[in-house]
Amino acid sequence: MQDPMGYRSGVGIVLVNAENRVFAGHRRDAREPPWQMPQGGIEPGETPEQAARRELQEELGTAKATVVQVHPVWLSYDYPNATSTRRAQHYRGQRHKWFLFRFTGQDRDITLNPCHPEFSSWRWMSPAELIAQVVPFKRGVYRAALSHFFQQVSLPSPHWTPAVDTPLPGLPDQPWPG
Repeated sequence: MQDPMGYRSGVGIVLVNAENRVFAGHRRDAREPPWQMPQGGIEPGETPEQAARRELQEELGTAKATVVQVHPVWLSYDYPNATSTRRAQHYRGQRHKWFLFRFTGQDRDITLNPCHPEFSSWRWMSPAELIAQVVPFKRGVYRAALSHFFQQVSLPSPHWTPAVDTPLPGLPDQPWPG
């Protein structure tokens, strides 16, 4: 689905465990840095929440999660150039409705899709570590989504690493909540 400004519509998922660490998947492609949160498109006839639940099942092999909150606005990013990805040849960028999910299972309940894998591995990260390990053009969206969720639902922020708590190029210098 494309909006009038040329953005592909989708969903983004902030999946947190009992220690308030965030799921990060290691991308299978050669993009550096290689980590990201689950995300995906919205199929025709699907609501954003249905798409988010489908993406959890498809990418992580689990439905053991409950919705805690939905970000009030769509967050978007532009692709760095028209040849950066196959999708960049068709869209200006992506806009996502972000969901905060609480993981209710155990680590063994996450099984990456063996048929059409998005990720080669995964781990739990602090929000700061994840922001530092995502491709630069997504950092502003990640910072906005994570900051909103950790502030709005009063999640204590796990382990802010001072070495990562530095201004990122092109982004406002905002302290991490917590």
